[in-house]
Amino acid sequence: MKAIQVFCGSSLGNKQIYIDAATSLGKIFLKRGINLVYGAGNVGLMGIIANTMLEGGGTVIGVIPDFLMQKEVGHTKIDELIIVDGMHTRKVEMYKRAEGTIVLPGGFGTLDELFEMLTLAQLEQHPHPIGILNINGYFDLLIQQLDHMVKEQFLRPFHRDILLHDSDPEALLEKMAAYEPPTNLGKWWKQ
Repeated sequence: MKAIQVFCGSSLGNKQIYIDAATSLGKIFLKRGINLVYGAGNVGLMGIIANTMLEGGGTVIGVIPDFLMQKEVGHTKIDELIIVDGMHTRKVEMYKRAEGTIVLPGGFGTLDELFEMLTLAQLEQHPHPIGILNINGYFDLLIQQLDHMVKEQFLRPFHRDILLHDSDPEALLEKMAAYEPPTNLGKWWKQ
């Protein structure tokens, strides 16, 4: 993978481990020659990973809606800054520039982006790996919820398996590199 989109918080969270994880992921991208595609923020975990990449000479591509740029949360020192008209367009533009997705801790926007990528994969609209970097057990309950959805037969097991996760960034990237998209995912509904 030459470029990975990262979805993460515009906040730092309340523990140093989240900042350390964003920094570590940026350094691993640098070591592996992976370009960062992200939401173009200069705040929160978004700003941490972008600045780590920039300080190490990596390539950073950001996509941000105009209304957020006007609120002065856009990072103006990145390699490529793409300003779009809205949140949906932002996700489309990011997706077009990436070969995989990694999700770090974040809020509503982060989960929205994660689930849009999962839904597109479920509907066979893209073949790219999607991974959660489960720092400090942040996503444990979400992973449990997905397993519960399978148990209650609202989500098929082979669709659940689309989402990769690990607490170690190197291990997650290895899983993503080995990922082969399922074929013939079939119906996503059950009668």
